[in-house]
Amino acid sequence: MKAAICEKPGLENLKIKHDVEEPKITDHDVLIRVKAAGVNPIDHIVVSGTLPIKPVPHIPGAGTSGVVEEAGRHVTSLKRCERVIMHNKVFDGICDICLSGNDMLCRNGGLIGVATNGGFAEYMAVPEKNVFKIPDEMQWELAASLPVTTLTPYHALKEAALKVNESLVIFGVSGNTGMMATQFGKKMGAKVIAVSKDNWIKDFGAGYIISEYDRVVEKVNELTQGKMADIVLNSLGVQTWENSFASVSLNGIWVTFGGLTGADVKLNIQSHYSKQVILIGSTGGTRREIIEVIDMSKELKTRVWKKFTLDETKEALQALYAKEGMGEFC
Repeated sequence: MKAAICEKPGLENLKIKHDVEEPKITDHDVLIRVKAAGVNPIDHIVVSGTLPIKPVPHIPGAGTSGVVEEAGRHVTSLKRCERVIMHNKVFDGICDICLSGNDMLCRNGGLIGVATNGGFAEYMAVPEKNVFKIPDEMQWELAASLPVTTLTPYHALKEAALKVNESLVIFGVSGNTGMMATQFGKKMGAKVIAVSKDNWIKDFGAGYIISEYDRVVEKVNELTQGKMADIVLNSLGVQTWENSFASVSLNGIWVTFGGLTGADVKLNIQSHYSKQVILIGSTGGTRREIIEVIDMSKELKTRVWKKFTLDETKEALQALYAKEGMGEFC
């Protein structure tokens, strides 16, 4: 089969090979013929060599949708030709964290596309417990976004316990996670304030847009009548850290699931405790939550900036950090 292969760290070393052995499945696995794969920052991190990966040579790709090509002997919930997505967490289901319902944090787990081969290939083998059916009418572009860029902000807003009529400020709304966070914020009944220069984000549920980046805190103050934001979602990291933290209200919540512009920030402890701000780190989501986002999928939409072929994987990963790139990459 054809696949994108990392044999050593560095985007320049990523190769497209046409003679990769098709993955073998066990009795409890499913062979998926990949139809669309989302391109996410974690994939760039994997290829760059920042994270330890296995196996090596390695196939990246953390968010995948496709069709069941073959099911193992003991697979009971899926059959050939069914449309599916994968939950990309490797988990054992028996550690204390898994038993608490947080399988994405399994003590003995990892991430498909990091700890195992991923979906930048024509086929991939995945355990049955990681595979979920999707509606026949769902577009592949949306399906490819569900495992990472849809599930991640959904879980984050649930962790923050966003409530009806609360104010939600979102940094990074032009990316697919931001678009999804905007839609979920509106569905949850929040007053969604998007920090962006892109007016099209209103089509995804933003009630207000702050386009003047040097006046973010001032504008949040105006829009909330001086109360500031109940919840601030910042997936961009250091570049927007100061504005995002300053935008949080007393007893408010600041939540993140990414550090696209850098992860090392300076925190003034006094401003933290005096405002009684809650800081939440969020990652991925649970199997239960991926079922929930599938159930909501008819009400969700995505914006694909560009589609790439498997042969163009290197270009797709480079485009993640292009300033003109907005939305999802498939």
